[in-house]
Formats: sequence, structure tokens, C-alpha cells
Amino acid sequence: MAKTALLVMDVQRAIVSRFDSDPAYLSRLGRAIDHARAGDVTVGYVAVGFRAGHPEVSPANPTFGPMIGTDAFTAADPGAEIHPSVAPAPGDPVFTKKRVGAFSGTDLDLALRSSGITDLVLTGISTSGCVLTTVRQAFDLDYRLTVLSDGCLDADDEVHRVLTTAVFPRQATVLTVAEWTSA
Repeated sequence: MAKTALLVMDVQRAIVSRFDSDPAYLSRLGRAIDHARAGDVTVGYVAVGFRAGHPEVSPANPTFGPMIGTDAFTAADPGAEIHPSVAPAPGDPVFTKKRVGAFSGTDLDLALRSSGITDLVLTGISTSGCVLTTVRQAFDLDYRLTVLSDGCLDADDEVHRVLTTAVFPRQATVLTVAEWTSA
């Protein structure tokens, strides 16, 4: 029998603040989380985070390199906190990643497999970043995947559309939050 986990990825204060084009995003994501908690679905969180000084980051990394020498996404950065609108409940696992994908630098795969989880429902920011990278790796790890299209955001609407309508369906079922919560 399939056991499912909903992953909420990179929905951190500093990241959410960059996306004001969809004011209903957090409430929609909250509905997905509530639906998961009401059923037999584990809710897990994935957040980007680093130690002070960013020793895990190469200056050659164009995404994370500019953070070196700042407090960005360290324990001292309030922007690294998971957005309080969708914050983890006591007991919800939180995985801290060091790169774009949810499996990079975490024990996520080990924790999922140890819990017997075979199916993942993916949400997060951004569609072309953590969601895409996680879909690809999770597919290679033989998880059955669902992507909640409106549970994801991207800075580029066209890229989001292409990923959710043409790329992800090759490896995942793509549903809206409303479709998933009514299924």
C-alpha cells in the first residue's frame, strides 16, 4: 500500500517576499497542508540553510556564492524561517538542504524510505528551481510523484506553464490543489 508525503519546499520568508504576484498562494498551500494532515499523509518541509560563514558554499556557485560574507539563510537570518502561514506543526520533519534540490545535502531519501513513503506530492518555490530539481531526482529514485501546479511558484509564468504542462507530466501527475484535495 502506498504511503504519501507532501513536501513543502523553500517556502521561507525571504523567498516568499520575492513573489507577490499570487496573493492567494499561501492560503492555497495551507489548504493542501490541512488536507494532508487530515488524511494519512506526512507533511515534510525542505528549507535552504547554511552554517554561519557559508562554509558549504563555493564562491563559484552563481546562486549561493553571493551569500558568502552575509547572514543570508543562516540561523541569524529571520528570512530563512519557514513562512508562518504554513509553518511546520510539532513533529513535522524539516530537512535543511545545501543546494537547489530537496535531496542535496539532506537525509530526506533515508527518512522517506525508513518511513515506508513511496509517493511524494511536491509544492514549493520555485518551479524551475527546487521543484524541477526535486522532480528529476525523486523520479530517478523511483518515487511516484504528484506536483501541485498552483502549489508552486516561479518568477517566470511561461517557464512555470511549460514545466507544469509539458515537462513534469512525463514523470509526475500534475494536479491543482483543488483537484488534489477533492480526490
